[in-house]
Amino acid sequence: MQRGYTPGQNGSGRKKQRSYSYVPAEKKRRQTTLICAVLLGIVLVFSAWQLISYAVDYFSAKNASNELRELYYQSEPETTAEPTAQPSPSPAAEPTATLPPQATATPSPTPPTELQSQHYPGNPYGTISSRFQKLRRQNDDIIGWLSIENLLDEAVVQRDNTYYLRRDYRGYHNVNGALFLDEGIYLKNRPYTLTVYGHNMKTGAMFGNLRNYEKLHFYQQNPFVTFDTMYEDGRYVIFSVTELSLDAKDHNYFSFGKIHSDNIAWRKEAISTLKSHSLYSTAIDVQPEDQILLLVTCVEDEEERRIIAARRVREDETEEALQRKVDQSRKW
Repeated sequence: MQRGYTPGQNGSGRKKQRSYSYVPAEKKRRQTTLICAVLLGIVLVFSAWQLISYAVDYFSAKNASNELRELYYQSEPETTAEPTAQPSPSPAAEPTATLPPQATATPSPTPPTELQSQHYPGNPYGTISSRFQKLRRQNDDIIGWLSIENLLDEAVVQRDNTYYLRRDYRGYHNVNGALFLDEGIYLKNRPYTLTVYGHNMKTGAMFGNLRNYEKLHFYQQNPFVTFDTMYEDGRYVIFSVTELSLDAKDHNYFSFGKIHSDNIAWRKEAISTLKSHSLYSTAIDVQPEDQILLLVTCVEDEEERRIIAARRVREDETEEALQRKVDQSRKW
């Protein structure tokens, strides 16, 4: 009688051995090493591509700025003023008897609460200067030129507050962006506050070198800023170097709305914030009716901004006198 087959046993009655396929540990290590090497290679290639891209953008922006700078500083041809007709003398008015003034009580003037709109001195009709007419043939968004000795010398454009974040002054894509005036500033009348934005580039491009103002001796050696617009030239003296927050809940909060306001009390408050939070105590005084220039760039904290604040040099001031005040500045 034939015996039945018992599963798991061979013909001799012994259990059938199961066979398993194992990947040797050495082969596994080689596979892991290969995968890591491929990933590392991808990272290196991407990093190299980024570095090359940054370098290309940096030199492209530098060349573009140099070309525009050469155009901006071209000497203007001398022009001879056309003779103007002399006004004919008006007939003398006949003398009239005048009554002695009566003594009347004059009420005390009420101090103004709002700044009044103003035209450009010497340019009431807002005529664009010949220098900027040349620049605006390259790009009619160019509205100004900003320079600080030993630091920067760049065109300033204006459109909306995002267009030039990743474009140079010609409108070509560039990670360095361009210096641009806040979109809300209307230049046809003379603004009381001018705010210029720029990237804080590690290469020092745009507003990257503003970090130098964290050193007192650098501030004392470079306290003046030139910002010419297409309607007038401007010379400014720095009165505050600070980092302030855009977060209204932060104790370092700064309101750009108040510094741009025509409300005198709000402007006083904003000026006080700039001075009290400055790295340095300075004798440069600032009044609400002064024209103020703000150079603004980002820092590591997304909600914070580095602000270099300057006010226009007044007609009755000399830069030598202002320099002496700056030399007396001290860290708090």
